[in-house]
Amino acid sequence: MIIIFFYVFDEESNSTISMPIEQLNIDDEQELEFIYDETIRKVWHPREEDWYFSVVDVCEYLTGTDTPKRYWSDLKRKLISEGANETYEKIVRLKMKASDGKMRLTDCANTEQLLRIIQSIPSKKAEPLKQWLALVGKERLEEIADPELAFERMLRTYREKGYSEKWIEQRLHAIDVRKKLTAEWNRAGVKSGQEYATLTNILTKSWSGHSILEYKKIKGLKKENLRDNMTDIELALNQLAEVSATAISKVKNPKGFSQTKQTVLEGGNIANNARKELEQSIGQSVISPLNAQSPQLLDVSDDT
Repeated sequence: MIIIFFYVFDEESNSTISMPIEQLNIDDEQELEFIYDETIRKVWHPREEDWYFSVVDVCEYLTGTDTPKRYWSDLKRKLISEGANETYEKIVRLKMKASDGKMRLTDCANTEQLLRIIQSIPSKKAEPLKQWLALVGKERLEEIADPELAFERMLRTYREKGYSEKWIEQRLHAIDVRKKLTAEWNRAGVKSGQEYATLTNILTKSWSGHSILEYKKIKGLKKENLRDNMTDIELALNQLAEVSATAISKVKNPKGFSQTKQTVLEGGNIANNARKELEQSIGQSVISPLNAQSPQLLDVSDDT
């Protein structure tokens, strides 16, 4: 039996390790095709939930050059001359399987960095991607000028993916609840970015019993938004946790991250108790492996 591997970054050993693809339990044909394709070598980073790609391979694929290492060396200087110093400085070196079969260090870029690098590569193969980036930028500027456009695009996207109107209405309410929670965190002096992400992870684990990464594994997700893959019951419990954390914060008036963390734990615990009571009543877990691959199935409360 032939076992095919892909590569994952292991933070404990600070290196890339091989993992059998069979362990992923992936049914999506497009995703499997992406992982099996060895045209461009890649490594999955679990904590960052992002792929890191071999820049040399990307250069060779887009340009057809016979000397991809030399091309990348010249491109580095071009990036610096264009003022893309930050992109270049964030390039990391990871071990990937080389043509001789050995694991060798090579320059790697994550998705965001790679998109910037591609913009500096003159190639017909890169043109569709460059046009897409220009379209996304145009739409983003339009949304800044008229925020209602972002709301309309979001509705259209959910409908095109097959979500029910009931689920969409609940999801929109969840977004509003989330905005009120983050506004309260901002008032408490919590810094956006990493601290928001940390508090969100704490809140999720306190009500569901699973970190966001663990929860995504249950649902078979990688970069996808967890809430977009929750059932209506999961969304309701998550909202209860966020509403409770917001209300507690307004009363206790925390200052800074540590004090806000306590309000988050209290809010999550309220939703955790509600989850356990519901699970005892229906005789099954409400933490579901269902995801947006079949969005119509996320309305589970209609069947309970």
